[in-house]
Amino acid sequence: QVQLVESGGGLVQPGGSLRLSCAASGFTLDYYAIGWFRQAPGKEREGVSCINSHDNTTYHADSVKGRFTISRDNAENTVYLQMNSLEPEDTAVYYCGLSALCSSDYATFGSWGQGTQVTVSS
Repeated sequence: QVQLVESGGGLVQPGGSLRLSCAASGFTLDYYAIGWFRQAPGKEREGVSCINSHDNTTYHADSVKGRFTISRDNAENTVYLQMNSLEPEDTAVYYCGLSALCSSDYATFGSWGQGTQVTVSS
């Protein structure tokens, strides 16, 4: 059974940091692209970061570039999203999904986890 589980969210002040985890079970994630998407209430789900499997190429949305870093730990079968310099606009539920290749289109991803809430507020 393919399953992804997100964790690491919480409440932080602006300028703070969080590290999100996307843990895979039922498959080896190093054969797949893993993308992080986020969705705030009333807004469309948007791509945040993605890492390919074949060459570890990474992608980040302009809104988070320079602040967020995606990485993979194959030994732990886990993908991480390090989030620094967090802003209130980063508040959302963060989801991870898998795909054959990285894409900004969430429709190409599947096996979504349950999501983890990130709230940035003073």
